[in-house]
Amino acid sequence: MDINVKTSTLTYDIIIKKGVLNEAYKHLNLNNKTLIVSDDGVPSTYIETLKKQCINPFVYIIKQGEASKNIENYQNIISFMIENSFSRKDVVIALGGGVVGDLSGFVASTYMRGIKFYNIPTTLLSQVDSSIGGKTAIDFNGYKNIIGAFYPPHKVLIDSETLLTLDKRQLHSGLVESIKMAMSHNETLFDLIANSTNINEDIDEIIYQSLLIKKQVVEEDEKEIGLRKVLNLGHTIGHAIESYYNYELLHGECVGLGMLYVTSNEVKEKLVKVLNKYALKTTVSYEKDKLVEYIIHDKKANNNFVEMVKVNKIGTFEIENVEIEKIKEML
Repeated sequence: MDINVKTSTLTYDIIIKKGVLNEAYKHLNLNNKTLIVSDDGVPSTYIETLKKQCINPFVYIIKQGEASKNIENYQNIISFMIENSFSRKDVVIALGGGVVGDLSGFVASTYMRGIKFYNIPTTLLSQVDSSIGGKTAIDFNGYKNIIGAFYPPHKVLIDSETLLTLDKRQLHSGLVESIKMAMSHNETLFDLIANSTNINEDIDEIIYQSLLIKKQVVEEDEKEIGLRKVLNLGHTIGHAIESYYNYELLHGECVGLGMLYVTSNEVKEKLVKVLNKYALKTTVSYEKDKLVEYIIHDKKANNNFVEMVKVNKIGTFEIENVEIEKIKEML
């Protein structure tokens, strides 16, 4: 299954195929210097499989987890590229989850004002979310994605076989992004996830349908001026919870929690059932004032208001400016 994405600066393909990692050379130009950025949680066999297909490969490994998406790693990777004389003809490949993709994409967007970037996401979260749309970023001073750029990948390869090595917590956390997109756009997809008896058998269809939704949204609103804000469903409060817990909770777990605050009672009841089915959190404790502080610093905050996406009926959404005081009541 292929998806073609058109942006103002680049048109690129997303190739969804089991085993595509083994034939990356057929789809990517690997004839120049290639920097493979990965993390220590990615199986070494994936890295070696890709490395063997490159003419002149270099590998840079970061520690697994959100804490690695920082300015120090950004600087270290840039220094590594300078030391190894990377030029504008060369390429950066992200092989890993969303942290690897965000960091690598930001490196590629800024090195020599931008060089070729390929993304090979290996987690469900990164396959259905950050693989498309061109958002790259690093965290800074405790604030998530506060420094970054819109920089689309030149091609994306999605191999669902890489999900077989994920533990269930990671897999189900990633599933939240598909649930999120289904809630705002596609009730049939929501029902597929809610009623699935074997998620591994349904996963390629879930990935494909999720990316079709995100493709539509991204192409209509590349720089998140209007419609694309719908993809932030659950993220305003979810990001705050993620920061509050210093990233001990997974991104998808936090987004799932965040969605519970912005749905009607009818939708919330269905959402809780799905979250419970996949052993995802439905409650969390926090100090309200501290959480509000993180929300105020969210990119979606403007003066005393925060733009929030709400779902009153599955398959539909509305975007509302909510006063900070009202958010305190919601919490």
